[in-house]
Parts: sequence; C-alpha cells; structure tokens
Amino acid sequence: MTDIPSQQNLTTRIAEEMRRKLINGDFLPGQRLSEAALAQSLDISRNTLREVFRLLTKEGLVKHERNRGVFVAAPSLASIIDIYRVRRLIECQALAQAYPQHPAHDRMQEAVARAKRCLANKDWQGVGTANMEFHMATVELADSERLNAMFTQLLVELRLVFGLLKDPEFLHAPYVGKNEQILEQLDKGEFEKAAATLNDYLVQSERIVLAEYARRMNDAGVQVG
Repeated sequence: MTDIPSQQNLTTRIAEEMRRKLINGDFLPGQRLSEAALAQSLDISRNTLREVFRLLTKEGLVKHERNRGVFVAAPSLASIIDIYRVRRLIECQALAQAYPQHPAHDRMQEAVARAKRCLANKDWQGVGTANMEFHMATVELADSERLNAMFTQLLVELRLVFGLLKDPEFLHAPYVGKNEQILEQLDKGEFEKAAATLNDYLVQSERIVLAEYARRMNDAGVQVG
C-alpha cells in the first residue's frame, strides 16, 4: 500500500521541480508535454505525473486538452497586466521596507553578477534567469514565506510571458544595468529611492511587454482587446 504522506511529498517536490523548469525556460508556452518522456526523465510513475499535472493545472500553468494531452499554458493579456500590478505592489514595498545587511542582499548581488556574465556571453536565456533570481531575492527582503511562495508562481507565469514573445535579448538585456542601479541604491540605504526606481522600471517593462504581445498576436491573426 502506498504511503499517502510520502506520495503527497513526492507530488509537491516534482511540482516544484516543474515550476523551476518553467522559470528557467525549459518549457515554452503552447508546448505539448509528453507524459511518457517526462515521467521517464523525472523518474516517477505516470500516476504521480498526472497528480502533478492536476496541481499545475489548478495554478493555471498547464492545461489539459481532451484527446490531445497536456500543454504549457499561454498567458492572456489580462493576466500580463495583473502580473505587473502584483509585482509593483510586492517588490516595491519589499524594497521600501528593507533593512541593511539583509541576507537577500547577497543573492541580489549574485544575480546581478551572473546576469553580467551571461550578458557578456550573449546568453540571453541566462540573463533572463538571473533577472528572475534578482526579483525573487527582492521579494525575500520582506521576510514572508507566503509572499515568497506566491511570487515563485508569479515568476513562472512571467517566464511564460517572455517565452511567448520569444525575444529574450530585447526583453532582458536592458534591465541588467537597472538591477545594478537598484542594488547600488540599496547599498547606500536609499530604500525609498530604490523602490521608486523599480516602480519606474516595472512600468516601462510592462509597456514594452504589452506592446510586443500585441504585435505577436496581431501577426498571428489574433485580435487583442
């Protein structure tokens, strides 16, 4: 007989691994997920994988299409707007209320350094992943496990947005320097200034992403509105 708590722990762990893969850009919006191949690569049973799919479906990260299989979800225009609204509420507040020598500061610093290395190598996917790590560390300044968990899912959805637009250099490269600027302001104890810089940064990012999204949808013959 299967130990129920152990099975639940396995499902939770694999779901977390799938979210990480989505954040890292290993799967793209609209991509069909092969049950057989994925179960083999994750070294789990198909039943466990189906439980993981059910969990990720509830979170809106994958969708099941009858007689076709499971696909990575593609974000809507409304969800993109909502993602950026939540980001401004959470990230800017976390920066404004930060305190010196917070442990998350080192992770922000490491993320900026990694992004600069990836930028030099023209590894745009790596730049995007480092950018995600920077923003996750920013939220960690708030010292809230609930916010951390919620923001992790938000980052997955955000990566799906970027994957849908398929232009990582255009979407990520300009923000490496901006992240470094925020970190410098944080180092000087200019928390409110850092929050304001991030707010302007997110407004600009949202405008660029929405414009690019509209262009992609128009090119595909999909009406946006």
